[in-house]
Amino acid sequence: MRTCINGATTMPYTLEQDIESAGKVGFEGVELWVEKVEKYLQHHSPEDLKAELQKWNLQAASLCGYGLDPSQKDSSEAVKRIGEAARVANAIGCPILLVFGGGMPEGATKSEAIKKAAKLAREFGEACAEFGVKIALEPLGLHSFMPGPHEALQIAEEAGLDNIGIMMDTFHYYKSGVPIDEIASIPIEKLLIVHINDCEQLPREQLTDAHRLYPGLGVIPLREMLGVLKQKGYDGFLSVEIFREEYWKEPPEVISKKAKEHLDRILTQL
Repeated sequence: MRTCINGATTMPYTLEQDIESAGKVGFEGVELWVEKVEKYLQHHSPEDLKAELQKWNLQAASLCGYGLDPSQKDSSEAVKRIGEAARVANAIGCPILLVFGGGMPEGATKSEAIKKAAKLAREFGEACAEFGVKIALEPLGLHSFMPGPHEALQIAEEAGLDNIGIMMDTFHYYKSGVPIDEIASIPIEKLLIVHINDCEQLPREQLTDAHRLYPGLGVIPLREMLGVLKQKGYDGFLSVEIFREEYWKEPPEVISKKAKEHLDRILTQL
């Protein structure tokens, strides 16, 4: 499994600072936060971004995140944005766009929402196909129609394209109460990337992104979760994604160093 950090973990800082701090502490990959990428590309080219990544020996693990919102009446703008993102991803050697669940269509049942989400996911996948880029569907904790891998895989299957898979975020899976055997049942070829983090001990319905912690400092059973993935032969990125204002007050090099140290400690225990 390869080490990675998500641009949310160093949210207050620029894309260049995200990349430099990740490279300095020895991460193998970095997930690029889409708003930072869009801001960067106002004054730079995708080729500039590729060169910046190469300078620090980093792989762009994903561009994130984009919304899969079946409640929208018109999805044309969302599909267009995905296509533009896939073009950038292709130019910088990034294999994945990370897509999270959006709003529940008014009056829809969960199964109806899943069908609508699958239709939209197919449009996203088609927009990415010509660029050789994949869509990774992200379940969110206690989400209305995509709270766990079962629903995400259902959406991917109904979308019917080979370039649509899912991802795992240890915080969201924990919040949704996803059992270990459900994680073990994920087809390994469909698991495109993993977010690793920990969280405070609170009732799951009270947990928010702000309660995330560095891996190993909280209550999420990370060794069990990742142990299952290791047994299944997962060899993709483990990306530290944390939204914590307390951490954000520190310089990006300090955040990245702590993230890498805590991730390495977990990996040595697997």
